[in-house]
Formats: sequence, structure tokens, C-alpha cells
Amino acid sequence: MIIIHAHLQVKPDQEQAFLEEVKILLSTTRDEKGNISYELMKSTEQECHYTMVEIWQDIEATAIHNTSEHFTAFTQKAPTFLAAPMDLKVFSGEPIKA
Repeated sequence: MIIIHAHLQVKPDQEQAFLEEVKILLSTTRDEKGNISYELMKSTEQECHYTMVEIWQDIEATAIHNTSEHFTAFTQKAPTFLAAPMDLKVFSGEPIKA
């Protein structure tokens, strides 16, 4: 399982446009083969800071996602919305069953 946290610092004057664009990305990505979960979280501590929390079946699924039409369209528009480059944290692992 691959877990990705994509940290996004959005320009305050672009927040609404970002949220409209990300709705498309969320719905289309959730339908992808190999996607387990794809959620956007808004920080309660930092203004206009979001984290995309992604869970994928395997690294191959992330590679397919990264070349998908909807993801590449979003990344082409991202510089308009983002105040800083995306900060990605990638983890590999399995849930611990207690």
C-alpha cells in the first residue's frame, strides 16, 4: 500500500478557484483502478493550507494516476493556485491490526 500526503499552500485570492478545480480531480481520481482513498483536508492551524491524503493499492497505481488526463490537467493549473511548490510525503506500508 502506498500512502501520499501532498501538502498544498494555496494563494488566498485563489482559494475558491482551487476548490472548484480540485472537485474534478477528487471525483475522477476516486474512480481510478488501484485508488483506495483520495481525500482533501483543510488545516485548522494554517490559513489556506490543504493536504491531499491518498491511499493507493501499489506504486503502479500511483504511476498511472500521475499520467492521467485529469491529474496532468490539474498540475498544469496548479501554479495559478499554489503559493509554494507541492510538498509530497510518500509512505509504503500496511495498516497495523490491533
